[in-house]
Amino acid sequence: MSQNHFVLREQEYGAFLSALRKLRTDAFAKVVFLVDKNGTLLASTGEAVGLDTTALASLAAGNIAATGGLANLIGEKEFSILFHEGERDNMHISVVGDRLILVVIFDRRSSVGLVRLRVRRASEELAKILVAAEESTVEDEGVIEELTEEDIESLFR
Repeated sequence: MSQNHFVLREQEYGAFLSALRKLRTDAFAKVVFLVDKNGTLLASTGEAVGLDTTALASLAAGNIAATGGLANLIGEKEFSILFHEGERDNMHISVVGDRLILVVIFDRRSSVGLVRLRVRRASEELAKILVAAEESTVEDEGVIEELTEEDIESLFR
């Protein structure tokens, strides 16, 4: 399947959200976001009050793209994990399944080591959910291709 799109159904969304909630709890994170590489926020959980989640999603995707350019300059495919340390909050950004970006914002209640450990586990589950979503999309495309012009006309009568 091409990596241009996949359909995120309620079942996969629920599974993503469940995995994000578990990660947030297990990593003692403030907020967790799941973003696609185009910068679209797919799901989030946690203390996002006061955060511009749309801008955050877009900038996280831009950050991955920019560091991908740096990686290419030194002969790497991409840097799959990024870490930003602030005075109050820290941000761990990682690539999941070559299509998604997992953003974890945490403070002193947690540590980089704990977040990395929990992200590694959560990424495996998120990758499985992504594969299921991609497979469902492929199956649906086959169904759509089987529709005839007559079928489509009958839908609009």
